[in-house]
Order: sequence, then C-alpha cells, then structure tokens
Amino acid sequence: MTSLSVETLAADAAEPITSAGNAQLGIAVLAGIAVIVLLITRLKMHAFLALTIGSLALGSFAGAAPADTITSFSAGLGSTVASVGVLIALGAILGKLLADSGGADQIVDTILAKASRGAMPWAMVLIASIIGLPLFFEVGIVLMIPVVLLVAKRGDYSLMRIGIPALAGLSVMHGLIPPHPGPLVAIDALDANLGVTLALGVLVALPTVIIAGPVFARYAARWVDIEPPERMIPQRPSEDLDRRPSFAATLVTILLPVVLMLLKALVEIVVDDPDNSVQRVTDVVGSPLIALLAAVLLGMFTLGRAAGFTKGKLAGTVEKSLAPIAGILLIVGAGGGFKQTLIDAGVGQMILDFSENWSIPALLLGWLIAVAIRLATGSATVATISAAGLVAPLAADMSTAHAALLVLAVGAGSLFFSHVNDAGFWLVKEYFGMDVGQTVKTWSVMETIISVVAMAFIMVLSLLL
Repeated sequence: MTSLSVETLAADAAEPITSAGNAQLGIAVLAGIAVIVLLITRLKMHAFLALTIGSLALGSFAGAAPADTITSFSAGLGSTVASVGVLIALGAILGKLLADSGGADQIVDTILAKASRGAMPWAMVLIASIIGLPLFFEVGIVLMIPVVLLVAKRGDYSLMRIGIPALAGLSVMHGLIPPHPGPLVAIDALDANLGVTLALGVLVALPTVIIAGPVFARYAARWVDIEPPERMIPQRPSEDLDRRPSFAATLVTILLPVVLMLLKALVEIVVDDPDNSVQRVTDVVGSPLIALLAAVLLGMFTLGRAAGFTKGKLAGTVEKSLAPIAGILLIVGAGGGFKQTLIDAGVGQMILDFSENWSIPALLLGWLIAVAIRLATGSATVATISAAGLVAPLAADMSTAHAALLVLAVGAGSLFFSHVNDAGFWLVKEYFGMDVGQTVKTWSVMETIISVVAMAFIMVLSLLL
C-alpha cells in the first residue's frame, strides 16, 4: 500500500488554486457551504445546481481565478462520476434484475420469515457489516438499498428503523476495519501492525455499530418518520412469474462482489507482491467495477433466466434501471466537484497549519485533525491520509498496540459529521428520499455518533494496553 499512500499524498499536495491566507480561506469555506444550504432549503433549488453555484462561490470568496475553480469542480465531478457513478449504475442494474425476477422478493420474504420484528434492525446491521467488510461504502449502499427499502415497505417499518442500522454497519467497516483503503493507508503511514489493527478495530467496531445502528435508529425513527420513497422501491414484477430465483442463487449473486473484493484484499495481505501473477489477477477481478460487473452478468442467468426472461426482457430491464438514477448521478458528481474545489483551494493544508502547535495526546490529536479535515473537505479518505501523515512521527516511539490505536483514531475522526460537501451525504439523501434537514438529523448525526463513540472506546483501550 506504500505506492497508494505516496501517490495520494502527492496529489493532495498540488499547488493550490488560490493564494488566500488561512483566514480568508476559512471564510470562503463557510460562505460556500452557506450558499449551498440556503439555495436548497430556502429557494428549493435542485441540489445539482446548488452544489455547482456553491463551488463557484467558494472559489470566488477564496480569490481563485474563475477558470481554475471551474477546472477543479469539473475534475472532481468527472472523477466522482467515473468511479462512484459507474458503481451506482451497475448497482441499479443489479437491483432491477433482483426486483423484476422476484429475487429481491425471495430475499425479503426469507428475512421477514426468519427474523422477529424486534430483531429486524439487528439483522440489518449484521447483514450490512458482513457485506461492507470488503466493499467500498458506495458499493455496499447500492447492494443494500433494494433489501432495505423492501424490508421497510413489506414489514411496515419506519425507514430509519431499518436504514440506519444498515448504514452504520457499512460506515463502521469503511472507517475502522482493514482491508478498506483508508485504514490500510493509515497503517502504512504509521507503520502499524495490520493484524493488531484489525483485532483492535473489531473490538472498537462491535460496540460502536450497536450504539450508532440499532440503538440510535430508535431515536432517528422518531425524529424523521418517513416512508420508503416509491420511486426507489424495487417494484414487484409487472406480470406474474411462473417461477422465481431460489434464495441460494439470489444470495450467491448478491455476495459475489463481496467475495471477489475480499479475495483481492486477502491476497494483497498474504502475497504482497504486485508482480505476482495471482495478485495481478485478483487485483483485476476484485476491483469494484469488475466485481459488480461480474455480479450483473451472473445475475442475468441466475436471476433473469431463472425467472424465464427472454433476451429482449433482459435488455429492457437493464434499460429501465438506468433512467431513475440520472438525478442521483448528477448530485453525487456535483458533491465530488465541490469536495475537489475545497481540496484544490488548500483547505487541507489550512487545517494542518492550524494543528501544528496543538499540545495534546497523540491519539486525540490524530482524531481532531481528521475531524477538522473531514468537516472542511468532506472526504474521509483525504482526512485519513492527511491526519496519518501529520501524526506519523509520533507513532515512531509507540508500542504496537498504541500505533494500531492511532490508526483507528484517525479513521474514527474521518467519519465525523458528513454534510453537504460529502458526496456520500447526497447519495444517502437521494436513495432514502429525504430533504437536507432530515439527512442531517439522521445520517450526519449517525456518522458523528460513530466517530465519537469509536474514539471513546479507543481512549479506553489506550488506558488498558
């Protein structure tokens, strides 16, 4: 993972598009975020337009040339759509196949039959945690959404009661547990032990996901009591099917990308040789794009053909799956554009400059720096890499356990309070059919709970080890 961390840090250290001082840059960040929030909440402007205008406003307030601001925004939008957008599209195709073939019904009916009403949130957090172990957050979202929405609809649950545990499971895995990229980069930067970090990460993740998931879901459901959005719910097949896929075949199809990505991560850990032929193969088949594409292709047979779909029916299913996600792609892409504008303006360096003279414990310092960069840039990965790089010298004299805890502290800080500059914020908002205020009261608060609770357990462990 050394090459990944070095390349990313080099990219983040590119020449800023503005020469503004830290004070002006801080004001520009607040102004840009305020513009976005006001346009959406007061003027009811579409989030894509609001994010675009907010990015231009940020660059203007920071004193950047309009052309540079446009370049940064366009680059961020393009890279986000090229990565996350393709995954969303493949996930939408897989979700439509699940819905039209009756496979989603099979999964949901089985879950509803096996789990009691009180156990359902716990079942959802367990499923999401397992699925989210090797997956990027966005991939986990697109795999879980059909199941979450259908369970909430069929079981007459509050969407937050079911959705929050699933989101918590995915997010905790993303921030704290290797082989996710963020934790792996931090492990490399801090020269921490992977096995020890994984073991301590699981210890921290278990109570954290319980508190931020099923426990917090009770309160989130009271604050935001909404029904699953009809436009996002996988509909029952338009015609009665003589047969539908088996539960086993449907489960294998859904879990295929999970298995492929986990295999890739395990080979990287065990082999750790980029020139090894096995690792080269798993690097390809375990990439999110190929793993999801493989699931879609497999689903055409295990789901579509199993339900008696003709070639024309399969083509029609794929075509119909893409139209509903056009708005989501634009909004998520614009969120990535706003994030890139923040990064290119030098916000990450501004945070690092402020933190140079903080005289506080290393674990808390790592967490606070990651929190500040996360709030400013919206990127958990940038927050993890930047904070780990800054506190790396402090890890040199640490014990193996405390170096691992420092990795977890940075990862926990990188999850703090996702808001309008995070593409994930808009992804959750659109999939769950919430407005900005509802997304803040549920998703943003949940992310903050994960960050704070995880840090509390990390500090406790630091006293015991």
